Amino acid sequence: MKTTAFIDEDSEELGASLDQPTLDPADWSSVRALGHRMLDDMFDYLQHIRRRPVWQPIPSEVRAEFNDALPTGPTDAASVYQDFTELILPYSIGNVHPGFMGWVHGGGSVVGMLAEMLAGGMNANLGGRDHIPIEVERQITEWMRRLFCFPEGASGLFVTGSSIANFIALLVARNTARGRSTTLPGVSCTDKGLVAYTSRAAHGCISKGMDMCGLGTGALRCIPVDEKQRIRIPELRSAITVDRNAGLTPFLIVGTAGTVDIGAIDDLDGLAELASEESLWFHVDGALGALAMLAPDLAPRLKGIERADSIAFDFHKWAQVPYDAGFILVRNGKQHLDTFSSPAAYLRRESRGVAAESPWPCDFGPDLSRGFRALKTWFTLKVYGTAQLGAVISRTCALAQYLKSIVEQTAQLELAAPVQLNIVCFRYRCNNADTVNARIVEDIQESGIAVPSTTMIDGRLAIRAAIVNHRTQSCDLKALVDAVLNFGAKNAMP
Repeated sequence: MKTTAFIDEDSEELGASLDQPTLDPADWSSVRALGHRMLDDMFDYLQHIRRRPVWQPIPSEVRAEFNDALPTGPTDAASVYQDFTELILPYSIGNVHPGFMGWVHGGGSVVGMLAEMLAGGMNANLGGRDHIPIEVERQITEWMRRLFCFPEGASGLFVTGSSIANFIALLVARNTARGRSTTLPGVSCTDKGLVAYTSRAAHGCISKGMDMCGLGTGALRCIPVDEKQRIRIPELRSAITVDRNAGLTPFLIVGTAGTVDIGAIDDLDGLAELASEESLWFHVDGALGALAMLAPDLAPRLKGIERADSIAFDFHKWAQVPYDAGFILVRNGKQHLDTFSSPAAYLRRESRGVAAESPWPCDFGPDLSRGFRALKTWFTLKVYGTAQLGAVISRTCALAQYLKSIVEQTAQLELAAPVQLNIVCFRYRCNNADTVNARIVEDIQESGIAVPSTTMIDGRLAIRAAIVNHRTQSCDLKALVDAVLNFGAKNAMP
């Protein structure tokens, strides 16, 4: 017996009332023209970046423009773009400029910018399911597994940056040490206190991660460093012994490949050996320095990193991928999976169809909604290749040595720390040096000539130049030194 579909008139009217215009443009030709204009403008911006100040203070009237109420009605896209060009673009942090040397910020690239545009158009969610963007991320994981000589079965995940990558490593290490006794009843129910170890020169995200994972900074031992800011392994060994004798449970050593202040690299091989002897998880915070593996002249200094249980690093620093593109690599993918995998009915896995290809990226981290960070990294690695990227990394270190030589040859300046990678810390010699050097940095930043930053070395303030940008040349370093001398002379006057 045949059945006839029946839709009454009221339903048809309701359906018709719901069919409204989408957010796509009514006039594709005009938006196409605007898009080409935007692209050309950004090409011009990057091509002629030297004509701009590195950074400039934000005028009060510009800042006030961002106190507007939430818009309820539409605004023409061209008008909004005009606001961007006048109110936003001129007042960025400046890290694409070759004169930016404050903090460890990568310079990005045209290729990465274009890839980000493509990723935005695809609007892929890389939390899971079966689609090629996830295969792109898996390919990069495999490339990194081979780069760091990790075994098959290693896992990797794109995250916002090394702060989160380090946090994920802490969680995997904690759960591996405690198993389900941590993940089910919670940290407070463990019978013995877990204790972790790092150096006093380690990044602050390590202590923050200890708080976030429930262990607290009281469970983190910050071991003294030597004259090159490398962790003192004999003192680390003694601290582990003391804690064991006190009935505590050491579980983690965090080594650093490129400390935040001066770019020091711990004795990673020595730390790996100690971790093996003590059956501890060995994690390397390589936010800055891990990708020195791409540079044949620098890679030997990372000896021992291949023995790590996990490595955190950023493609958006030395690899010049646009922000953000952090990464966590874990030797034992099953331990990584066991830490985060959490079955849910709405994330049911199938053998075929869109819900196939388990495990998914969301099984290796806290995020279910994830952007296509892998695409700009994939483009960067494919277009430039590891040899060219490695050469950029080596050159930034060579430029740091060049800046060091200028400082050493200039009577008014002094080095504040050894130059080990691409970071140079120095001072202007004068009375009341901390105050004067802080003012020098502020004046230079506001001048638009360059952007150095400051840090504290042995209790004294130092000017810090981190050379990360692939666009930086020797002339930019000379401009920085000239500015330090000029503003130093003005600020040091009685």
